[in-house]
Amino acid sequence: MKRRVVLAGLGLPWLGLPSIAGAEVASVVDAAAALRRGGVAVLLRHAATEPGIGDPPGFRLGVCATQRQLSEQGRAQSQRIGAWFSARGLAPAEVRSSAWCRCLDTATLAFGRARAWTALNSFFGDRSVESGQSAELRKALGKLPAQGFEVWVTHQVNISALTGVSPGMGEAVVVRLAGGKVHNLARIRFED
Repeated sequence: MKRRVVLAGLGLPWLGLPSIAGAEVASVVDAAAALRRGGVAVLLRHAATEPGIGDPPGFRLGVCATQRQLSEQGRAQSQRIGAWFSARGLAPAEVRSSAWCRCLDTATLAFGRARAWTALNSFFGDRSVESGQSAELRKALGKLPAQGFEVWVTHQVNISALTGVSPGMGEAVVVRLAGGKVHNLARIRFED
């Protein structure tokens, strides 16, 4: 089976390209080049899950059997994501993840490691924490070292709140903070 990766450039103002926040255009930039330049984070939505929205009533963090899990397709998708990075010689300085099992599993299958970070936890069921978590993520973006990049595995609601982009499962948005604003540099879709 042939694998295809679709890249949609969302603007690289620091390379002289226009910012096209939230818009998809033909492949303008190579996402790998943005990662090699450093000072960016890859916001990766967890891979494909079993059918459903949110989690079952009474789910508990730390008890995977109570949560919506990765499907077999999602497990394979996670491995393809890791292979994409590996084939390009791209190794994240850090891999952070929501504490939800589907995010931790995506990160571990793709990169072999993950550190849970509550700022990446879903606020789908509790919008009252959205502004605080988004502020913490923006602050962390501002502290990324100029060299290297991090991968943050999280949920659609978190990525949309920060970027205005609504990624599909297993899609990524490369971002950086400049001038106090989050800039969407590239969107990566991993497809069969």
